[in-house]
Amino acid sequence: MFRFLVFSLPALLLVASFADGSIVEYDVVNNCEAMPGGDRFNREIGVAYSEKVMENTTHFIWKLFQENTYAERKSYDKVILFIDCKIPGESYVSGNEVHLDSFYIQGIQGTNPILEFTGRLFHELTHVWQWTGKRSAPGGLLEGMADFVRLKAGFAPEVWMGNPKGSRWDQGYDVTARFLDYCDGIKSGFVAGLNKEMKDTYSDSYFVELLDKTVDQVWDEYTSN
Repeated sequence: MFRFLVFSLPALLLVASFADGSIVEYDVVNNCEAMPGGDRFNREIGVAYSEKVMENTTHFIWKLFQENTYAERKSYDKVILFIDCKIPGESYVSGNEVHLDSFYIQGIQGTNPILEFTGRLFHELTHVWQWTGKRSAPGGLLEGMADFVRLKAGFAPEVWMGNPKGSRWDQGYDVTARFLDYCDGIKSGFVAGLNKEMKDTYSDSYFVELLDKTVDQVWDEYTSN
């Protein structure tokens, strides 16, 4: 299980170097150390752990998306996590930057906040590395792909339990994540193939190319099961 790999890494991994020679550096900036959420981040999560997770998550995403060479990936040489004091929503991604609201960290429930935090990083770092069809892909699909990565990594939150199928395939988040998982069950590597197709543009026709069925046909089959 991937969670074991996250916790069994050496104490500090600041720079990741991979077989093809690519190097990615990871930084964490806590802008809210004096606020409850920023203080909780320092006490219960920490910079060193966050950098480990960022490195391992990046490697996991590349493997899941079958991006084995530098040329297949986005060309970031640094990824930065910011703990911010007040942002719209709980988090957002801008290029190679992940921004988490300290109020989100302050409000994480459960006995182990690290698990929720780690799952959120899997989601947000997918947005860093995934292709978006040069922003032409449906937003719900992009959010669903990010939650698909979180699902495959073993960090789906408890609120996902019950397997609701939602109202449309690109509804986003866990609904679309489960649909993509179904598609990946039809053809192993479907999501990786879809991500590769989305490097320059997006079209629903990619479902036909990869699955020999329209997305609506696959959705109908999925919801009827």
